[in-house]
Amino acid sequence: MGKRIKIYTTNTCAYCDAVKKFLDSKGQTYEIINLDDQPEKREEMMQLTSLMTVPVVAVSDDADTAAMPKIIQGWNPAKLAEAIR
Repeated sequence: MGKRIKIYTTNTCAYCDAVKKFLDSKGQTYEIINLDDQPEKREEMMQLTSLMTVPVVAVSDDADTAAMPKIIQGWNPAKLAEAIR
């Protein structure tokens, strides 16, 4: 089953880079939502987390479009690995 992954990031976030490198190493594709380039997406991120900090990773199953995505806040490789399984 495939995963849909969104990463909310900024230009200067080192932990965001770590998330992308981790997902790249696992062969995962993802959508980057850069809040510096798309400030209007901050509200979308805040609805998921109630926080203003990045990275935020939203992982959904392709097959279950109605389900809420799993949300991983910050750099947490264990939770990322679990979410993409």
